[in-house]
Amino acid sequence: MILRQRALRAVTAATVLSLALGVAACGDDDEEPTSTTTAGGQAGDACEEVAPAEPKQVKLKEPKQQVKPGEEITATVETNCGDFQFVLDTKNSPKTASSFVHMVDEGLYDGTPFHRVVDGFVIQGGDPSADGTGGPGYSVTEAPADDTAYTRGVVAMAKSGVEPAGTSGSQFFVVTGADAGLPPDYAVLGELTGDEAAVDAIEAQAGSGDGPPVAPVVIEQITLER
Repeated sequence: MILRQRALRAVTAATVLSLALGVAACGDDDEEPTSTTTAGGQAGDACEEVAPAEPKQVKLKEPKQQVKPGEEITATVETNCGDFQFVLDTKNSPKTASSFVHMVDEGLYDGTPFHRVVDGFVIQGGDPSADGTGGPGYSVTEAPADDTAYTRGVVAMAKSGVEPAGTSGSQFFVVTGADAGLPPDYAVLGELTGDEAAVDAIEAQAGSGDGPPVAPVVIEQITLER
């Protein structure tokens, strides 16, 4: 369970994110959703009811094409809780952005869940294995700047505790708290733009402690505007 005290959050949050790729998310796929669901994706509303994401086998090769540093690319994440957008940080994280674009183009994210939803902290998804242990079959490393802050709206890549700073596969997280209190270990992918109601709706599905949402939250697809 995450300790909520601010003084302990930096250490606790870093540990929890590091472990997220190494252990399966708890919960039973056969459980009935504990909330009534409706469409809309507005903050405080429930989400459209969907079946849990099915795990899929993915093994991609590293991308050959790289985005141009500074290129304007906006990702739209379509979920059963509504859609949200973020702008890729191609200027400071071109390798990370290139890998993400490659995975989107390959359809890796289609049908994957937000397997981890922690109120006031992060929502995390993008795992084809659907349990928090999987990835694309490769990784890239692009260490963030030492002064990187993971504040509300920052989108970054998850990694295991044994991987170097800036290592990323396919899993990403969106910071929903004012400040996640994390060290500069996680490659920055981008930042939210526009309406954040869907992010709030996903966060509203948080259960107790650190783990899966109370009802399935699934990425239908991610599209890119360049």
